[in-house]
Amino acid sequence: MGVDVESEEAHFAVEEVNAGTHANGFGHTDDGRAFAFRVHRSTLYVEIYRADVRSPVPDRSEVEAVSEHSVTEIDLTDERSIIGVVRDAVVHAQHLSDVSQRDTTAVRAFFNRVNSVLEGF
Repeated sequence: MGVDVESEEAHFAVEEVNAGTHANGFGHTDDGRAFAFRVHRSTLYVEIYRADVRSPVPDRSEVEAVSEHSVTEIDLTDERSIIGVVRDAVVHAQHLSDVSQRDTTAVRAFFNRVNSVLEGF
């Protein structure tokens, strides 16, 4: 099923959506970049690919931005609900350089907490 969501200045489209517990699909952002999404457990994962990707099946090296979103409150049997959460995830996707900084900070915070606990002994 192809669904277009239009606004005054943008064109977002989900070209394929498969509803269900393991929902997945693909489409393109308002600026024309391709994206793919999938649900694993209770999390939606979105990968947005570089604008210059020519391959019909991009690989991980062509991922430009990523997003994760909880789907515990989403009806995964309803395509409209899935498209809505995908649209939100695409809007809030982080460029990979931003994600790597966040992950480094999270790891550092974890080790700081472990260190604090160990110092308490």
